[in-house]
Amino acid sequence: MLLASNSYFTVIAFSVIVILSYFFNLLAKKTQIPSVLMLIVLGILIKQGMTYLGLPEIDYFPTLEVLGIVGLIMIVLEAALDLKLTKEKTGLIVKSFSLALISLVVTSLACAFIINYFIIEDPMISLVYAIPVSILSSAIIIPSVVNLKEDKKEFMVYESTFSDILGILFFYFLIGTDEGASATTIATSVLGNIVLTITVAVAVSYGLILVFQNITTQVKLFLLIAILLMLYAIGKLSGLSSLIIILIFGLILNNHELFFQGPFKKWLKRDKINHMLEDFHVVCLESAFVVRTFFFVIFGITITLSTLLNWQVALTSLLLVASFYLIRYLFLRMIKGKDVLPELFIAPRGLITILLFFSIPDEMQVDNFDPGILMYTVIITSLIMTFGLIKWGTQRVVLPHGFKEEDMVETDAAEE
Repeated sequence: MLLASNSYFTVIAFSVIVILSYFFNLLAKKTQIPSVLMLIVLGILIKQGMTYLGLPEIDYFPTLEVLGIVGLIMIVLEAALDLKLTKEKTGLIVKSFSLALISLVVTSLACAFIINYFIIEDPMISLVYAIPVSILSSAIIIPSVVNLKEDKKEFMVYESTFSDILGILFFYFLIGTDEGASATTIATSVLGNIVLTITVAVAVSYGLILVFQNITTQVKLFLLIAILLMLYAIGKLSGLSSLIIILIFGLILNNHELFFQGPFKKWLKRDKINHMLEDFHVVCLESAFVVRTFFFVIFGITITLSTLLNWQVALTSLLLVASFYLIRYLFLRMIKGKDVLPELFIAPRGLITILLFFSIPDEMQVDNFDPGILMYTVIITSLIMTFGLIKWGTQRVVLPHGFKEEDMVETDAAEE
């Protein structure tokens, strides 16, 4: 009876967390405060309540790791399903990719220098610790930019997605690098890995779409998600850049008319694909919401508040955050010109930062790197993003009946 009672309490607790997360999302839209911060605070409060009740501590890391991986896949897939590839957006894609790549590399080097100076003596290990805090969080950015003008919203979706993917590639490449290998060998290995991954991703994506459009049973979307999760895991075990597989599948599915041309066009059943795409988008959105909810709540539970009182942790975190925005400002001005608001402030750290930090191999882990640095960077960057969105993020113009945003853009261009 006691065991059954505990099970019921667990179900109630999980349900309450999901309900609160839903209301956090509504509150986030009203206040521009990221729901991630509210979830982390909820996790901290839950931990304090558990401590007060004298409940035993639990090792949440295995759960956090699994949730992080699934959340990462669902978030990238959700982002890919929102991206339309057209000739008109080539410039936008190139600019966002360039900013993501350059910012990631330069920010990682700057953060590695700060970490090396204050905490870790080994420059290479400092770089391993620097990469996670240098990556933008698409988990926070994508749901936070819905009120931006369409071009700015798409730019941030592309940039954050590219930042996630490039950061993960950079991180896993670095921790798997043979220290004795030459630069040429390393470059060839990385290029070969990417080419092989893209080839596999394209072949798998075409195959899955052609097969699943012919499945008539009601239960097929979670079957597809299960296959994608399996492909991601197999790719990781095989040394491939698995996130590229997820991204390419989402892009091909969402832009099937572009990819299924010539002899492939006759194989495509557009009505069924469009119906599957619509349902799949909803499933991904809902799944990402649930996974993201429990990931950040559990992360909040794992936080030790006393570490935030350490002056060295606070100082290092502030220097890291200052480097984020200084570098971002410089490259935003180079790539986008003077119109850099509110994009300058939209640079939060989150799920990827935490996930990669916990993925650092045992042989590279350093005891004196305090996880409180992650907490500070997540909180500070989220608060800065909140300020930027409140100040400059509600720039959608209410247009007269019959007008479209494109008409206003054309008018502005003509006036210039």
